[in-house]
Amino acid sequence: MTHSKSAEKRVRQNRKNRVGNREKLSGVRTALKRVDQAAAAGDKAAIAKAVAEAYKRIDKAAHTHALHANTAARRKALVARRAAGHKAVTTAA
Repeated sequence: MTHSKSAEKRVRQNRKNRVGNREKLSGVRTALKRVDQAAAAGDKAAIAKAVAEAYKRIDKAAHTHALHANTAARRKALVARRAAGHKAVTTAA
């Protein structure tokens, strides 16, 4: 139980931020899966579209601090490797 109005407000803000962060991170994971699927299919147009979407979601998550900047850079490198056809080490995200 909170002891002050400001602590109650922080609880509300944290709850709201937690939901938003989970949505952003879920979108990043989904985008990574779509890149994998496109790479497996070998369709260059689908790969390009999936990579662009993945980069967009990763950048948005990093911009809002749902992902650390270095983690975002690592994920983008992972997307590039997977799009190139190299199945590198998967992330435990």
